[in-house]
Amino acid sequence: MPLTIEEREAFLAEPHIGALSVASGRPDRAPLALPIWYGYEPGGEVWITTDRASRKFALIQAAGRFSMMADYGTRYVSVEGEVVHTGRTTEAELRAMAARYLPEGQVDWYVHHAAEIFPEPVTLRMRPRRWLSADLTMPTGD
Repeated sequence: MPLTIEEREAFLAEPHIGALSVASGRPDRAPLALPIWYGYEPGGEVWITTDRASRKFALIQAAGRFSMMADYGTRYVSVEGEVVHTGRTTEAELRAMAARYLPEGQVDWYVHHAAEIFPEPVTLRMRPRRWLSADLTMPTGD
């Protein structure tokens, strides 16, 4: 059964590991699909960070869009849309992303060492246009 708008937005706002997918741009290749940290607040844009030199960034730039799916057990939300903003990742964005996924004591370490992971960090923001969702939880019997 599909989730309501409120349910799907609340679910996507939780810190799940996303599965990002973007067209490979080649007829002999499937779309690039990989796990990713993401940020989202209900009613807003999905945002991710990556390195400007990454294949992921080049493919997203070429396609102008990507899809992202989050799941947990019997629930999932998939969202697709166009990239509406691309810019250098700020320290505040790095800190927000790290705080979403890491224990409090590791956030400063991550922010300090992020340049080793992403020498040219870039944030991409996607405006959700198409949603798919489902809750396949079995109802409990009375």
